[in-house]
Amino acid sequence: MSPAPTGHAAILARIARASERAGRAPASLLAVSKTQPAAAIRALAAQGQRAFGENYVQEALAKQRELADLALEWHLIGPLQSNKCREVALHFDWLQSLDRAKLVALLARQRPPARGPLNVLIQVNIDDEASKSGCAPAAVDALARRVAAEPALRLRGLMAIPQPLPDLQRRRVAFERMQALFEALRAQHAGVDTLSMGMSDDFELAIACGATLVRIGTALFGARPRANPPRAG
Repeated sequence: MSPAPTGHAAILARIARASERAGRAPASLLAVSKTQPAAAIRALAAQGQRAFGENYVQEALAKQRELADLALEWHLIGPLQSNKCREVALHFDWLQSLDRAKLVALLARQRPPARGPLNVLIQVNIDDEASKSGCAPAAVDALARRVAAEPALRLRGLMAIPQPLPDLQRRRVAFERMQALFEALRAQHAGVDTLSMGMSDDFELAIACGATLVRIGTALFGARPRANPPRAG
């Protein structure tokens, strides 16, 4: 059963409490706005939300055009095809779903210098699910080195979508593995500061396990139609 919308302020309060319990600064909130109309994003922006996550490049570009009067931060959190690298390099602030080396040079070559480096998270398929994007944990180091070598890109950390197991304690295992990968990456690369994991039904557990950014859609906007592809937020 999907969580009911609880309101932006309430979600921020829960994030703050979970972060305080974990002994860290409040995790950042990414509002996952895929399938949501531009009007819903505008309404949430009026409450102070600035960072929004989209799964599909073309859908996001249409919303960006409609919301061009707002100073918003756009994250791509869905799988990236190589033929979409140009649009992502031109129009997004963050890519959270880098999963293979082939994309690195394409993104770097097409990032406009005036926009500054593209913030990049490496997506890890932490549960080795055939249906999920992401690199294997063992591939993180090599991919991170490629990103870090490109001045047009800025390596910021890791992202994962762990298997949505009913038992939250089993999800904890995946979160803790991600935390270990993140800490190892941070020890090797200056500027790594973001661990993106946790969604509407488990973000407090994710924060307890080290998440610095949580991706929340359902609890902010309501349930998506069943016909949509598998969630990423």
